[in-house]
Formats: sequence, C-alpha cells, structure tokens
Amino acid sequence: MPKGPRGEKRPADVIGNAVKIAQIATGEVEDDIEDDGKDPAAKALGSKGGKARAKKLTPEQRSEIAKKAAAKRWEAKP
Repeated sequence: MPKGPRGEKRPADVIGNAVKIAQIATGEVEDDIEDDGKDPAAKALGSKGGKARAKKLTPEQRSEIAKKAAAKRWEAKP
C-alpha cells in the first residue's frame, strides 16, 4: 500500500487516491497524520548541529571532508 509523506497509508489505486486527496482538500475528511513521537524542541536542536560544526571547521577541513565525500560517491561499484 502506498505511503504518504509521513508514512501514513493511502489508497493503492489511482482513482481512490485522487478521491482521498480531494476529500482532504475540501475538508470532508481529516488528514490522519500520525505524530512521529519526537520532541519538537529536540528536532529543532538537532538541525542546529550541522551548522555549528560547519562554523567550527576551517576552510581546509571542510574542503578535505568534501573531497572524501566526493571520492566515496564516485567510487566504482562492483
């Protein structure tokens, strides 16, 4: 069964899915989005971690990290 953006179940057929989306858009049916169980404050703090790390690194360190990442991406796969 197809999943929505947050993993909720949607109708498998195209017509049924279109009808469900239209009902949600017109307000006939509530969109049943489930809570992921994560604390919103913790999610906000987690998104700051990468920015703080990037700010702490020197340009040379960032360049080295980027080179290693590019090498891994372009590595030949058997």
